[in-house]
Amino acid sequence: MDGHSAETAKTTDTLSQASADDRLARDFRGFGPLGIVTAVMIVFTANLVFSNMVTVPVGAVLALVWVRLSHTPWREIGYVRPKSWVVAVAGGIAIGVAFKFLMKAIVLPLFGAGPINPAYHFLTGNRELLPRAVWVMVVAGFAEETVFRGFIFERLGKLLGSSARAKATIVLITSTLFGLAHFHDQGLAGAEQATIVGLVFGSIFAFTGTIFMVMVAHSAFDLTALAIIYLDLESRVAHSVFR
Repeated sequence: MDGHSAETAKTTDTLSQASADDRLARDFRGFGPLGIVTAVMIVFTANLVFSNMVTVPVGAVLALVWVRLSHTPWREIGYVRPKSWVVAVAGGIAIGVAFKFLMKAIVLPLFGAGPINPAYHFLTGNRELLPRAVWVMVVAGFAEETVFRGFIFERLGKLLGSSARAKATIVLITSTLFGLAHFHDQGLAGAEQATIVGLVFGSIFAFTGTIFMVMVAHSAFDLTALAIIYLDLESRVAHSVFR
């Protein structure tokens, strides 16, 4: 084979590989068998927490792999550099902390929720599990927001469009899914709280288009909840407004 023929064969192989990559990317982006199976895997493995607070963000990692394999722009799942990291981080922390106290002191009591969260009461004064619990709360901000606000928003956006009505519908759907995802381990009160959290964080994400402030707010919300439980302040905070 002469040099020209070898170069032609190499070019043909490159084009064939590129064509195969494009087909695979289209299958991942589409709503055929591969696209549906991938979406189900990502949603149902969003943030796996095993015994002794061991957590693995399987779904979020799969979502990021999906972005690469599907050739989806990062901005479409909200991975957009904020205008100011200081504002994103400080704003996220402020929103998360204030929102948790609002939920614990006012919203959940109005829904008839008990002052104690039985699913995580074992963390009260538990120094041994505290570092793992902190890790779980930090990871949850990354994992659950990447899946429920980033990935699912993108998938539903392809189906429903980008109008204001479509975005409102997507916020409602993702919030419902987020609530249901918390029902199995936290019961009705946990599902109600998660649904409201989904509505708030989903609305922020729909408005801003960037996910990083929401990630920080989510982690701050969970870390505040952990601090209240660990310091045995649940009843005091829950009864601070409605005695």
